Amino acid sequence: YQRRVRGKANRMIAWITRNLISRDKSIMLTVYKTIVRPHLEYCTQLWSPVAGHGNWSAIMELEKVQRRFTSMIEDFGALPYSQRLEKLNLTTLAERRIRGDLIETFKILNNLVEYGDSMFTVGRAGKKLLSRPSKSKNRDIKKAVNSFLPQRVIRYWNKLPIEVRCSESVLNFKVNLETYKT
Repeated sequence: YQRRVRGKANRMIAWITRNLISRDKSIMLTVYKTIVRPHLEYCTQLWSPVAGHGNWSAIMELEKVQRRFTSMIEDFGALPYSQRLEKLNLTTLAERRIRGDLIETFKILNNLVEYGDSMFTVGRAGKKLLSRPSKSKNRDIKKAVNSFLPQRVIRYWNKLPIEVRCSESVLNFKVNLETYKT
């Protein structure tokens, strides 16, 4: 599925390259955020590669799409990727996937969606997530289970300050998360 996602995003970039004359920063950013990035982020809570052994190539291949697009922007092509992101006020796709995981977790834990009520194990205090280790002895099954949202998000969620985790709304959570990140 990740290969199809990258392929679709790269086809969109090729289409943009053929049909868009201007490489102006504001135009290119708008085009990227509305046409390319949605393909890279659609349903990432289901397919997101977990940072770890064996997955770095998948993560880097996804990041390569954004890297390629940002290098096409006028006056940004020669800059290192990290500087391009900073000057364009973008984050890595990996960071955006983690942010998406945290937002989805917030929605699930606060019953703002109609699914996932049994997805997480919450600690006694009510705000820390607990791990549910796989009982399987098969390494492939354990690896697959650890890549699912409930296992993937635990370490990030538990590191958040209580005031972020106890936000009153999704919008408030996003603002608090952004404030915490900076």
